[in-house]
Amino acid sequence: MFRRLDHVGIVVHDLEASIQTYCQQLGFTLLSRVSIPEQLVEAAFLDGGNSTIELIAPTDTTSGTARFLANRGEGTHHVCYEVDDIEAALKTLQERGLRLIDETPRRGVHGLVAFVHPKAAHGVMIELLQKDSHAH
Repeated sequence: MFRRLDHVGIVVHDLEASIQTYCQQLGFTLLSRVSIPEQLVEAAFLDGGNSTIELIAPTDTTSGTARFLANRGEGTHHVCYEVDDIEAALKTLQERGLRLIDETPRRGVHGLVAFVHPKAAHGVMIELLQKDSHAH
């Protein structure tokens, strides 16, 4: 079902400061920076060699990401796995009794996404991503 680890999402207070840390001090390369108004966040995708991270900062205090940050502080937010067919993957996970945040996929930055509830995966929120055909 899972093709590969696509990225690890990290929630941060200050996107600009975290980009500086990851790029200037840790040596990552900034790939893109996007505003995701429907999620009330800004995000930056960074290349770490054989892996990608997504830095996520809330733009508002009412979003789920803002609540996550307030409750847990900065750190790992989710682990994203690429799938070929997100609807089939969600159906399989539901049949296996896993609690989902999204029972149907929604539009994400790089394709269709859906999330598995962290309580279903021992504290880790898992994102499924079916990439758009033009995404790399």
